Amino acid sequence: MKQQNVTIYRALLPLAFLYKAIVSLRNRCFDYGILKSQTFPIPVISVGNISVGGTGKTPHTEYLIRLLHEKFNVAVLSRGYKRKSKGFVLATTESTAEEIGDEPAQMKSKFPDIHIAVDHNRCRGINLLTSSHICPAPEVIILDDAFQHRYVQPGLSILLIDYNRPIREDKLLPAGRLRESASEQRRADIIILTKCPNKLTRKECILLKKKIAPLPRQQVYFSTLTYGNLKALSNPETDFLPENLLHNKHVLLVTGIASPQRLTDYLKQYTDKIFPLTFHDHHDFSMSDLSKIEDFFKRIPEGNRLILTTEKDAVRLRDKTSLKEEIKSNIYIQPIETNFLEDKNLFDKTIIDYVRKNSRNSSLSQGKNNNPS
Repeated sequence: MKQQNVTIYRALLPLAFLYKAIVSLRNRCFDYGILKSQTFPIPVISVGNISVGGTGKTPHTEYLIRLLHEKFNVAVLSRGYKRKSKGFVLATTESTAEEIGDEPAQMKSKFPDIHIAVDHNRCRGINLLTSSHICPAPEVIILDDAFQHRYVQPGLSILLIDYNRPIREDKLLPAGRLRESASEQRRADIIILTKCPNKLTRKECILLKKKIAPLPRQQVYFSTLTYGNLKALSNPETDFLPENLLHNKHVLLVTGIASPQRLTDYLKQYTDKIFPLTFHDHHDFSMSDLSKIEDFFKRIPEGNRLILTTEKDAVRLRDKTSLKEEIKSNIYIQPIETNFLEDKNLFDKTIIDYVRKNSRNSSLSQGKNNNPS
């Protein structure tokens, strides 16, 4: 299956070259020990990417939570992108997206018994999460969006690469969407090619793996995103609605995510009456945005319409007290999960074995170079 062409803004390549010099210098400082990475006596799993936005970090983090939380006391640490709070915040079921960020708020709403915290300073965040003064000590910490946060040396680093935007065909910001050079994938222990087509063949997986060119020690997996039954925004925990609710409906699709096209394509199997209302990633809906949603919705014929949004956008919309009940009662959430195309059992075993072998009293860094060359 053919991958999409990667758009490069060639006029911005000189700025990308300058950006590369700065980022490469920082990485070399960590590689040679000028800047120090800290290890911790607890299993730490990092989930991140090299490109900006849209690789599926949150669904993959949630996959790890589901895999581990019945066997271990799991905690998740995020920076809480675009939150309005400062410092370390331990999430509660009452925490809003403004306080902890939309993705941590989404995870807390789905996994209320999991300790989820935000802190821009990941070393401080880990120290506080493992302090008995904050919460019962976790047995494993998942770092969300932490591939570039090199002050923490994770015991296991998972790098996500979007199938539709191969990093070796991309360029650094601002000409492309890379945060750092594609060669930095060397720091990962596991590489997952995400958002793959559902019918990716074994032969295609082999060819893609050759393009990724992993090191001998690196494991490579292929995953896709699957959509579940709809939930009502007014009662997301108990109201699971069938997919056929979408059949021939007029759907106002409200999204503030990096890549909404995949969701649009999915909806086309149920209806061709899709009206996209697109905002930028991590968008915080203003009063004028809510009015725009209301105006668009009222233009759609009554009795055969609904508003559909993502889980990430839903945590922001649910906190808007100015959102009219008439509108809120017509908003439905499209859940999304990660599904591995092959070797799922091997991936699961690798994660569980790592956590089991690295107890709280063991050294994560034993036998491992903190500054890979």
